[in-house]
Amino acid sequence: MSINANGITKTYGTQLVLDKVTFDIRKGEVVGLLGPNGAGKSTLMKIITCFIPPTSGHAFVDGLDVMIHADEVKTRVGYLPENNPLYLEMYVKEYLMFIAGIHKLGRESRKRVGEIIGITGLGIEQNKKIGTLSKGYRQRVGLAQALVHDPEVLILDEPTSGLDPNQLVEIRNLVKEIGREKTVMLSTHIMQEVEAVCDRAIIIHQGRIVADDSTSSLSTLKTRDVITVEFEKTIDEKLIKAIPGVIKASKSGNNTWKIISHEGDDIRPLINKFAVDHNLTLLSLHREEQKLEDVFQQLTRDK
Repeated sequence: MSINANGITKTYGTQLVLDKVTFDIRKGEVVGLLGPNGAGKSTLMKIITCFIPPTSGHAFVDGLDVMIHADEVKTRVGYLPENNPLYLEMYVKEYLMFIAGIHKLGRESRKRVGEIIGITGLGIEQNKKIGTLSKGYRQRVGLAQALVHDPEVLILDEPTSGLDPNQLVEIRNLVKEIGREKTVMLSTHIMQEVEAVCDRAIIIHQGRIVADDSTSSLSTLKTRDVITVEFEKTIDEKLIKAIPGVIKASKSGNNTWKIISHEGDDIRPLINKFAVDHNLTLLSLHREEQKLEDVFQQLTRDK
């Protein structure tokens, strides 16, 4: 097991940030840690990477307790924090050689830095100052520093934050490529990111895990049905809401309604019956396909 969290709780004073978080990530998995801002994602990653201690519970990397074996854990983990702190006055290659020195790569430093520059696509930028690079290339430098010591586990906190669409696709593809050989955990609140890169998603809300499954399985985790229906003429809202099984109904066009019911309650026959009883013509009636984004919104909506 590459990463194991066992009942991790973190409090700051009276504020509960993480509440008994437990999960396992196997070697070779690419896992997305999803959650709205303030859900506890960054705090959890800082605990796994030995930056802060949990209030209670334990985190392990390759079976090593992050609090007892912190130095050894750091040799096995590559970490790209959310704000990607870099020495802007240093040249790209110079900076990566500096990082290699911190990891005590010795004679292997030059060779390894050359490999990482190639992997992260920094070849044409390696002799430029980091401060002159675009944000997309700065993210590449951040990934390069996280990879230079060839870690088994890669922890990425919001790796595509603030990138333009082209840069975003490039970094996603790079992370996906790296994920073929590494165990990768990345935090984000962008659903497309998880669908494009990850095998599995852990959704966290208010410090608790509310879902943990493959991205394909989560997309089928439905807690409600959404049906769109169009009538030939205007219908009173009270009549629509009186249909058995309707939780919510809202108008989305002149005579078009979006109707929400509980998952498992297929109310389309009842809508047909409603139309017949009220001498109405149905122009269209269909159930909407649910996306991962819909599941995320349902699970992280404040009650």
